[in-house]
Amino acid sequence: GARGGAGVETQVGNDLGTPEPLRWLLRSPFDRNVPVQMELQELLLDHGFQRLGVSSQGCVDHPIVITEAVCTPLYSRQMMSELLFECYQIPKVSYGVDSLYSFYHNKRQGWPCSGLIVSSGYQCTHILPVLDGRLDAKNCKRINLGGCQAVMYLQRLLQLKYPGHLAAITLGRVEEILHEHSYVAEDYKEEMAKWRSPEYYEENVHKMQLPFSNKLLGSTLTSEEKQERRQQQLRRLQELNARRREEKLQLDQERLDRLLYVQELLEDGQMEQFHKALMELNMDSAEELQSYIHKLSMAVEQTKQRILQAEVSVEVDVVDSKPETPDLDPLGSEQSLDDVESMNEFEPLFAEEQPEPEKPVTTVQVACLVPARASAFGIVAPTL
Repeated sequence: GARGGAGVETQVGNDLGTPEPLRWLLRSPFDRNVPVQMELQELLLDHGFQRLGVSSQGCVDHPIVITEAVCTPLYSRQMMSELLFECYQIPKVSYGVDSLYSFYHNKRQGWPCSGLIVSSGYQCTHILPVLDGRLDAKNCKRINLGGCQAVMYLQRLLQLKYPGHLAAITLGRVEEILHEHSYVAEDYKEEMAKWRSPEYYEENVHKMQLPFSNKLLGSTLTSEEKQERRQQQLRRLQELNARRREEKLQLDQERLDRLLYVQELLEDGQMEQFHKALMELNMDSAEELQSYIHKLSMAVEQTKQRILQAEVSVEVDVVDSKPETPDLDPLGSEQSLDDVESMNEFEPLFAEEQPEPEKPVTTVQVACLVPARASAFGIVAPTL
């Protein structure tokens, strides 16, 4: 779900579609691999049970195994157990550390029962020592470095190397590069020596291309067209500001009328209703009421003066622009305010020039290698 007010729609999993525009608004039930938002955890469990095809009515009539981070607080486990038993009527539940499950499953016959587990997650990495087949919980360590930090670090490297594609190098595309086109180097120095070889580079490099954008091309707009576009944008901004002033004036006028009505109660001697109205307005005395009335009156007058000044300035601008653009219609023929309200319709005040459709585009492929401190990535920059 996204942070916001009432009426927020909650979506889980693939229902999100393309989460890139909403990435910074998404909420997670976890805080560094520890569940903390049980309301969101319930939505995730509903989604998971539905995808698994659990058909029992009113309950989940199956034992459940829950994997968790090492040394999870007892409070989080208690809340999770309460959710599973009371909400889903689960008969049995077992908790375990996923990396330990993997260690025991992949241990072959004849291997020693002791080892060191490095479990790298999305937000943190756990170091787990195993001695004689049992976890040494006292010496477990957690490092606040995981896949999330690796993605952001790689994104910064690519954006610094290719500032012209700053907006196109998104977290989603960088995650794809990290998951599909990278690996952990067993010997960092040896890997770097391999990538210095041109032959090895050409054989192993991965080439990627960003989506085509018209904004990268040149422009053929004349100075008159630029001037006309700027005037149109200025008029749109003036219309939007005028509408906001009118809305503010209407709200202030309604509040002022309410306060004047309460003041009339005082003048008419209806003290009981007057004190009741003061309490509803969260005011303590008639002096405070009078002060608010004075401030609102001043604000209403100032807003009216601004509206008048804006109308006069718009009329002057239209009259002055008629000799240069004789075909310019009055303000009423401009786009509606509904079009102005859409932020996607706004262009920068000094917008980039439009491309020439007939002009051919020359494709240049640029390859790069971005090594990380603990891993070697064979990555090629987007094609211009």
